[in-house]
Amino acid sequence: MSNPPRTDNRQPPSRRSAPLPPASNRQASSRDASPRNASSLNASSRNAPSRNASARPTLSRASASTGGSGGSSDSPFLTARITLGRVFRADSPNFFLLLGVTTVLVIIGLLMVLSASSVDSFLKTGQFFSAFGRQAAYAAIGLPAMMFVSQLPMVFWRKWAMTILVIGSFAQLLVFTPLGYESGGNRNWIQIGGVTAQPSEFLKIAIALWLGLTLPKSIERNGANNWRALVPVVPALVPVGLVLLGGDLGTVIIMGMIIIGAIFFSGVSLRILSIPIILGAAMVGLMAVTSPNRMARIFSFLSANCSDYANSCWQPLHGKWALAGGGIFGVGLGNSKAKWSWLPEAENDFIFAIIGEELGLIGAVLVLVLFVLVAVAFMRIVKDTADPMVRIATGAIMVWIIGQAFVNIGVVLGVFPVLGVPLPFVSSGGTALISALLAVGVVLSFTRASSRVGR
Repeated sequence: MSNPPRTDNRQPPSRRSAPLPPASNRQASSRDASPRNASSLNASSRNAPSRNASARPTLSRASASTGGSGGSSDSPFLTARITLGRVFRADSPNFFLLLGVTTVLVIIGLLMVLSASSVDSFLKTGQFFSAFGRQAAYAAIGLPAMMFVSQLPMVFWRKWAMTILVIGSFAQLLVFTPLGYESGGNRNWIQIGGVTAQPSEFLKIAIALWLGLTLPKSIERNGANNWRALVPVVPALVPVGLVLLGGDLGTVIIMGMIIIGAIFFSGVSLRILSIPIILGAAMVGLMAVTSPNRMARIFSFLSANCSDYANSCWQPLHGKWALAGGGIFGVGLGNSKAKWSWLPEAENDFIFAIIGEELGLIGAVLVLVLFVLVAVAFMRIVKDTADPMVRIATGAIMVWIIGQAFVNIGVVLGVFPVLGVPLPFVSSGGTALISALLAVGVVLSFTRASSRVGR
């Protein structure tokens, strides 16, 4: 059969694609599907099962090599593996830097709580590891909670920032009910059954999120050189006032640092920033002079020889002696002498003294370096983001964690009077540990959001 005249439908080489067959060829193809060729088609279909059958043993052997007998039995393992992979997938190295350093600090904290609390735990409960068991349980709650929070999108924080602040303020009010109790002159805890909690720790996260959400809008509306840009700070002062009513000046100072840090990273002028700094310093001074206990600690701190050895000077002096007794290499993990009822709050506010005694200067410097790495991770996140909420909230959380570590270590070194603030991630205390881990989870979620925007 003669073919029809050939038409030239050629395309340039760079855009050439397979042309449709001519009409006569399509007709020939339709004639090939006639009953005359049915036998050949049936033969092909009869041969297909044999080819599939030959492939089945390979598939079954592959399934057997993975430890399952079929696809359905492998699916839970594969699903868990894929889900875990999604949890740890992030484009930014800041995510892994912050996550890794935080985890190392928590592990060091568990080891030091185990050592520092063993004697007091035995004296109180008859068991050496009761305080360590509680701290390990809080870490087992806080670390997964941190990873869960890191999966939340930015829209969640924008939507719920105000609600979190309101709920946290109502929780703080519970300390003034029969559920609240006083410790060390501060009424800042609640107790439900055998579980105690400190609502003010979670208020730190709420303040950072609230200011991160509202300050950019206020600055855009009023300008960075107008004091009205600080109007969103007023609702944040409500929970600060509630904590102040409970008498916890150390926590109030940290919350004030969070507010000032958020204002600083919002980009207002230094003239506007000086307003909350002056007001905050005046408030702290007023609370100090109106408390005899605080004034005694301040005078003992300012005294050259610390004459009141048995009372206000006991804890800071024994903290410095423990820190100095470790030397360069320390006396060894678990071999502290100060923890034998010589140093009050050895596992909490003065745990850095036990670190210096047991692990020496090397261990103390290691902890300092880890906190420097945390600050580096925070600053890199602040620098890389274009979202003002991420910048302000991350900066406020950084000021909280790094500033609190600075204050705690400064108290042990004798730079500051005793303020009663724990060392983040390291000191004993369930609420403080969980709230700090949740704050890191918030920043990790910011990092994930920035990575998705970058892609």
